[in-house]
Parts: sequence; C-alpha cells; structure tokens
Amino acid sequence: MPHATAPSGTTTLDRLPTHVRAVIRHVHAPTAQAQSLQRRLQELGFVPGARVEVLRRLLLGRGPMAVRIGGTTFAMRPFESALIEVTPA
Repeated sequence: MPHATAPSGTTTLDRLPTHVRAVIRHVHAPTAQAQSLQRRLQELGFVPGARVEVLRRLLLGRGPMAVRIGGTTFAMRPFESALIEVTPA
C-alpha cells in the first residue's frame, strides 16, 4: 500500500488533515484494476505538482470526503484518496 512506501514528509490524501493544503507527488496504481482509476483521477487533475486540500470528511472519516483541487471540489471515497501521495505544503 502507498502508506508503507511513502517517503518521509509525505502522506496519502486519505490521511491528510482537513484544511491542510498539500502538493500531489504521485497517484499510485498498486493493481491492474486500480490503473483505470489512476487514469481517471489524473484526467480530473490529480497530477504531480497540483495543489489539493481536504475540505470535509463525512461519517467520522469512514465515508466520502470533499476535496478541492484547483477551483473544483470533488467527493472522493477513502480507497480513491489512499492512492494519492501528497506532501503537506
């Protein structure tokens, strides 16, 4: 999983505290099934160098989260946000 391999100073988007801005380092695809999700996230703007912020978490952090990238807000599931490696800004 990306949690174990993330370099020091980095985390994954699912672990980023709310209202902390970060820069995307990498979008992981640990399985063949995740490759299509990786492509979809990248097409939406989740690419290395992009700035991202978690705005809100639902269901005590177990449900979807509101994430802002650029001027757009997305709802993301925890397993999707776990694929995105970030460095807090």
